Amino acid sequence: MTQSHDSHSLERQVVAGLDAITLRSPGELAATFVPAAGMVCSSLRHRGEELLGQRGGVERYVASGSTMGIPLLYPWANRISQRQFVVGGEEVNLDRASNLVRTDPNGLPIHGLLAGHSGWRIERRHTDRGQANFRAGFDFDRDPELIGAFPFPHRLEVAVSLKSTTLEIATTLRPTGATAVPISFGYHPYFVLPAVPRRDWQVELPVARHLVVDERKIPTGTVEKAEGVETGPLGERTFDDGYVGIEAGACFVLAGGGQRIEVRFLEGYPVAVLYAPAGEQVICFEPMTAPTNALVSGDGLRWAQPDEEFTARFSVTLSDERPAAKA
Repeated sequence: MTQSHDSHSLERQVVAGLDAITLRSPGELAATFVPAAGMVCSSLRHRGEELLGQRGGVERYVASGSTMGIPLLYPWANRISQRQFVVGGEEVNLDRASNLVRTDPNGLPIHGLLAGHSGWRIERRHTDRGQANFRAGFDFDRDPELIGAFPFPHRLEVAVSLKSTTLEIATTLRPTGATAVPISFGYHPYFVLPAVPRRDWQVELPVARHLVVDERKIPTGTVEKAEGVETGPLGERTFDDGYVGIEAGACFVLAGGGQRIEVRFLEGYPVAVLYAPAGEQVICFEPMTAPTNALVSGDGLRWAQPDEEFTARFSVTLSDERPAAKA
């Protein structure tokens, strides 16, 4: 079934055997989401060209949590230093949901508990005012394993909109009990420019304050001036770094080969992680609501109070990158 309005459309798809939804615009942008695979955005195509790293694909993401596309990292982003700890007077015990926990090479829990989770449900889909939209919900407290490990009753909603060449993702957290909920989630978009060598990718990185980390990539609490983030070719630079003090509206850019990808941290994301590993044709501009390990350290941790809600938004805009005129 397809819904359309002013040439924007919503189409049902099947990805890796799972129901998916694709938003299309007359700006020749198409974004596909797979709610039953943790609400991952599995594809973002501009004029038919895939701009998201597929890595192991949706099947591997569901099976092992190996990230791809644009995954939601929840209830924490990146890694945390402990499997059992107390936050806000409540005990978090990840061993109660051990089959949902993925670990990094150091054995630390990474990327939350919802990787590839099938509990998301599409609640509304519509096209209006020249855009395509849908909303999906996840009732965290209805899953005994999740609420046993992370004992904060709440509901999540993800609202997705596509207008012309801009995709926007808004994530809202609503406490459903008398307990405030800690906010420490983020997204991990994998961007690629398949027709351009990595060394020639042009980047703009609006960061200034770098988080110092230990040998496990856990922040030490020290913040220093950011180095090596100059605008220009990515070249041989590599990143796996966190930055704080990101201003609302900050714009990260990847450009080359006639394409320009702008990632704007619109609201609720004061932290960024840059990830550009050696030997892999991807770069990640990761919007984060809190620094890595905030659930344990408390640094930069915010809370959604009962009867309130918290929303964070970011967008991805595609455009043509025009070469500079020759003198």
